Amino acid sequence: MMITSRDNHLIRQVKRLLNDASARRSEGLFAIEGARLCHDAVLSGVKITTLLYTSTAQESYPNQLAILQGWAAESYEISPALSRAIGDTSTPQGVFCICELLDNRKGLDTIEYIATPKAGYLGIENLQDPANMGAIIRTAEAFGMDGLLLSDGCCDIYNPKVLRGSMGGVFRLPIINVGNMATMVQKLESAGIGCFACVTDCDAVPIRRGGLKAGVCIIGNEGNGLRQDTIDACSGRITIPMAGNAESLNAAMAAGIVMWEMTNPSSLTDSNIKG
Repeated sequence: MMITSRDNHLIRQVKRLLNDASARRSEGLFAIEGARLCHDAVLSGVKITTLLYTSTAQESYPNQLAILQGWAAESYEISPALSRAIGDTSTPQGVFCICELLDNRKGLDTIEYIATPKAGYLGIENLQDPANMGAIIRTAEAFGMDGLLLSDGCCDIYNPKVLRGSMGGVFRLPIINVGNMATMVQKLESAGIGCFACVTDCDAVPIRRGGLKAGVCIIGNEGNGLRQDTIDACSGRITIPMAGNAESLNAAMAAGIVMWEMTNPSSLTDSNIKG
């Protein structure tokens, strides 16, 4: 079946899901664009309800489309004009999928979810930039982190920029919404899991001396950093020393440095950072 009308309900739905976070939440669905990302969703076991593709995409990505058509519950060809109309990128590849929200995006109701960390978790508080979020997710997966803990106020992980920036990491990395970060930190600390605030204070412990193995380190908002109640709830504070005049690093860059230290085999024990 060929879809050519902009008024078709599937066309309207893809456009809505690409642009509106509230629609994604209310419908329990999200949309992805691009042959590679859609194919990655299949390999990651994401449930795809609908595949839309152009004839050009069929010619350009025959192997990926064959796999997608066999995986999606339903498939429809669309015109190139519709692909350009609904695409979130400047040069759409003509491949779109509507997917069910991932089932590991749970609220952290019990501490058992992260009671036995291996590489450690990165907490993210009020991060707004989708490009930063995507980069952090991609880096967290690459370093083998146990997962991410996101506070209320973070950007939607199903934002198209997050999905592209994560290179499919959103499909695979455990990402848990924890609500208020300070409250979550208090629960973690009570359970014996050390939480460390990443700050720019000169009196904080330099990260190379921090020893962040198997703990939880928390990165804050791009402009304002961490909330003071979150910092106060943590058992330690770390900082990334800088020799230049910049006040702080880009959030994604800071997160990458932190995760490298958390997964670095030469990291010291976290006893150096207490207090």
